[in-house]
Amino acid sequence: MSDGPPMSGGRRPGLRREIGLIGLVWASVGSIIGSGWLFGAQTALKAAGPAAIFSWLIGGVAILVLALVHAELGGMYPVSGGTARFPHFAFGGAAGASFGWFSWLQAVTVAPIEVLAMIQYSGYWGFAKGWTTVSQKTTVLTGSGIVVAVVLMAVFTTVNFLGVRLLANTNSVITWWKVGVPLLAILVLAITNFHGSNFGAANGFAPGGLHGILSAVSVSGIIFALLGFEQADQLAGESTNPKRDIPRAVIGSVFVGVIIYVLLQIVFLVALPASQVKGTWATAGFTTFTGPFAQVATLGALAWLAFIIHLDAVVSPGGTGLIYITASSRVSYGLARNGYIPQVFEKTNQAVVPWVGLLTAWVVGCVCFLPFPSWTSLVGLITSASVLMYAGAPLALGVFRNRLPQAERPYRLPVASVLSPIAFIIANLLILWSGWTTDWKLGVAILIGYVILAGNRLLKLNPVTPQLDLKAAQWLPVYLIGMGVIVFFSSFNNGVTTPAFSFGWDMLLTAVFSVAIYFWAQAVALPAARIQSMIDEIVVPEEGDIAGIA
Repeated sequence: MSDGPPMSGGRRPGLRREIGLIGLVWASVGSIIGSGWLFGAQTALKAAGPAAIFSWLIGGVAILVLALVHAELGGMYPVSGGTARFPHFAFGGAAGASFGWFSWLQAVTVAPIEVLAMIQYSGYWGFAKGWTTVSQKTTVLTGSGIVVAVVLMAVFTTVNFLGVRLLANTNSVITWWKVGVPLLAILVLAITNFHGSNFGAANGFAPGGLHGILSAVSVSGIIFALLGFEQADQLAGESTNPKRDIPRAVIGSVFVGVIIYVLLQIVFLVALPASQVKGTWATAGFTTFTGPFAQVATLGALAWLAFIIHLDAVVSPGGTGLIYITASSRVSYGLARNGYIPQVFEKTNQAVVPWVGLLTAWVVGCVCFLPFPSWTSLVGLITSASVLMYAGAPLALGVFRNRLPQAERPYRLPVASVLSPIAFIIANLLILWSGWTTDWKLGVAILIGYVILAGNRLLKLNPVTPQLDLKAAQWLPVYLIGMGVIVFFSSFNNGVTTPAFSFGWDMLLTAVFSVAIYFWAQAVALPAARIQSMIDEIVVPEEGDIAGIA
């Protein structure tokens, strides 16, 4: 395969800027409306009862604050794989490599979870019944199901090979459907099956209190469902007008996603017949549904709607899986250009698509089916990896505001000096609420990443050798280890009977710790001249590709 068209002046090959505003908006919205709408309302109701509505609102506010930070950064520096590269500009090699790995880890694991959702709902069709089985009350893949999953991943990869323009057009068509079906379900179920008494049914409105509401934000798939706004940032290097369109796409997609998910939670609750809400919310009949919304429609004598939802259960997760295969290849492309991983990940084919990153995403995604054969088994890991990735953005924004106050900002975040540290606190609270059961697995994944990054540097697999800038990243190991310690001794560690940090105090400690890390990072960040030098070396050439567009 070709390395892509040569660039004038000896510049390294770039990507084609072919995606407009609608393509960027639909890339983010298409990532947000995926398998989360098919399962999120069920798992949230099980975890928090009807008060899960507040869990969605809290999750929406948290994601919106993080999105506002990304809107400013994406408009300032529209480069491919942006979330992996902003910390690199602010803190240099060591921090950049770390957040780059967090970003890739999040992106590469989303496509497999969407495939799992497609297969689980496909059990409705007779030919697919042998693809899953129930093990310990969890639906998992069988041997034949794993084969089907690998084939579906191959289909996602093949579409990506054909070029970003085809991808954007394909995703736009799919996203219209993906948004339309949930809206149809909301309208029909609210009109035909409204049981207002469900708000006080089972064991009450908020059986777990505030602790249950907050836990549900992370562990029940709420944050996972709302992830995806950053896709516009990841595709910034292929946007025709990034400085104008990226902030609009990032912010707009979050509003669309939050509104749809809150309405879905309300409708799922009120549409449940009385027979499905007996006992407690954690053990009621609806918790055994394998296709929650489709089964609710069936119970409500809406077979036609159940059919459409089952069809959407293939299309909706499929569209999200498609765009995340794209994202993972763009993140690895950005990591290679920064010198963190082998240069081969910069290679592009005739359609100017980073094909090595695509193949790697396919292989890793397929491997995920072995240790994570169910939808719920992957949700927690992806959520924690995602918010850890997001945590780098507010740190970088604070540095850019302090070091580069005169830089062009197409979108300027209001009161950034306040919202930026708040965004960092929010990211760390989401990690806390995920709990130790999830976070220790993320810790293992982080260690694997450091082994890979170190191997690339020692074996010199990339001629670009970024400076580690250890002084600028001195806060990073303290941050990662400190968060691990806080989570372990918190009330969100189910394995500890009497936590050292009781509920409420653990959140306060997380907030105080976050503020300390935030201002420590600001104090030791790279000097302005060094930051500007890296931006001139990486961002300016990629922005220059816009000039070649008719």
